[in-house]
This record gives sequence, structure tokens and C-alpha cells, in this order.
Amino acid sequence: MMDRLVAEDLEAFAVFAAHRNFTHAATALHVSQPALHARIRKLEKKVGKPLVIRQGRNLLLTDTGERFAAFANDTRTRAAAFLATLNDAPPRPLTLAAGAGAYVYLLGEAIRRYLEQAPGGLNLVTADAEATLNALRDGSADIGVTALGVLPDDLSHEPLCQLPQVLAMRPEHRLAGRRTVRLKDLEGEALVVPPPSRPHRQALERSFLDAGVDWSVAVEAQGWQLQLHFVELGVGPAVVNGSVRTPQPLVTARIRDLPPVRYYVLTRPEHPDSRVDILKALLTRLTQ
Repeated sequence: MMDRLVAEDLEAFAVFAAHRNFTHAATALHVSQPALHARIRKLEKKVGKPLVIRQGRNLLLTDTGERFAAFANDTRTRAAAFLATLNDAPPRPLTLAAGAGAYVYLLGEAIRRYLEQAPGGLNLVTADAEATLNALRDGSADIGVTALGVLPDDLSHEPLCQLPQVLAMRPEHRLAGRRTVRLKDLEGEALVVPPPSRPHRQALERSFLDAGVDWSVAVEAQGWQLQLHFVELGVGPAVVNGSVRTPQPLVTARIRDLPPVRYYVLTRPEHPDSRVDILKALLTRLTQ
């Protein structure tokens, strides 16, 4: 098998796995789309299993494809590190994948400290939980931070922090004088919420359904900052992560019967780059 795998194969598949799109990957590799398509198909024959499947309009990696992409990216990492030692060149940047909220409210100090002391810099990728896990599995990210309810059994994970869920509201709201509230206190409330596809929205709907609470959507907004902007305007209150800094004059109350949001730092097992351990240590020390 190793005799039949060449560096160009690994490079091509690593780039394709990062884009999940033949047109974009071919452009990045400076080859034609048919040529890349043919290389991937030949690679599948060498491996003996499908690496890519089509689901509707989307291209997805198979389990074998994710493992092969991780292998290809690890091989590129080791090769780049070795060549850097020969040429006294700086190592490639480490890639961190995390959500926008984590970057804004949790990870800033750890990132700043890492950039001060570690060589090679840091490539920051904004990704939701699913995209973060996929980036780690296919090797396009070295380390990830995300909130999870179910832990993956194929990735290494370490608790980062646990945060309450709070109700953000204007000071004249009927619940503004309380330090804590329950879901039943939100009966009949019109809330500022994320779009239906977002995990936070889906979890809220399940919790309200389990509690038998009738509520409605005041407006749908993507991202904590936009949700809080609508709260400021008086559109309605919002359930947000406890790490979110609410601007004045908004106030918050912890929701007692919603589970905490648990963030984890994730890596692939036996990652070859020691800088991952440096960043992981900073994240856990400065975020907890």
C-alpha cells in the first residue's frame, strides 16, 4: 500500500477533505476539476474502499475517508515539521476550531498567551460543534473547543468549563428582580431565539416541551450579540450562555431547571505536534 501512495495523493485528498468540493479543491491545488476527480477515484481503488459519498448536493467523507484525511494531514504536518528543521524555517500555524461565542467570550486570553510563546502562529477557524468535530477527524484542525452534550468516542476530550444558562432581559421586564427563574416562569413569553437548525434552539424547544411551558418566537437571530441587540431593543428576552457579557442596562437571571452548557477541548488521539499540548494547557488553565 505505501508503495502505491505518493505525496501528491495525500496532498490532493487533504485539500479535498478541507473543502468538500471538487471545484474549490481543484482551484487550491491548481489542477483541473476532472483531474482531481480522477485522482480521488484512483486513490479509492488503491485504498480499496470508498472515501467520498454524495448525499443530495453535499459531498461527505466516509468513515474510511475521515481516517484517510486525518492520516494525510498528519503526514503533511510531520513532513513540514521535518523540513522546517532542515531549513530553519518556522513551523506551520496550528489550527484551532471553535465557535464564534467561544472566541468572543472564553478563549481570548489563552489565544493571546499562546501567540506570545509558541512558534508558528495560530490559524483560527470559526465552526459549530459538528464542523469542529469533522475538522478534527479529517485532520484539518489540530485542536477544537465546543459545547457538547454527547462526547465522541473517537476523539480525546477534556472538560474546559461549565456555564449556566441565563435569561437576559431589560430591567423593566416582569422577571428582572429575580436572581433565578424556572422555565414555568416563562409561560406565554415571546423569546429571541436562534434559527430552528441551531442546537441551542432545539435544546430549548425540548426543555420547554418537557416542562409543559407554552412560549412563542419573538424573532430568530443568529449569534449571541445579535440576540442581545434585539433584547436591548425590547423585542423580548433571550436564553443565553452564562459566559456572554450582557451590555447595560440588561440584567440576567439564572434558569434553574436548564442544564449547564459544558465546553470541552478536543484533539485527535496521539497528535504528532507538541504545540497542541501547549495550547491545550493554556486553554484549560485560563478558561476554567
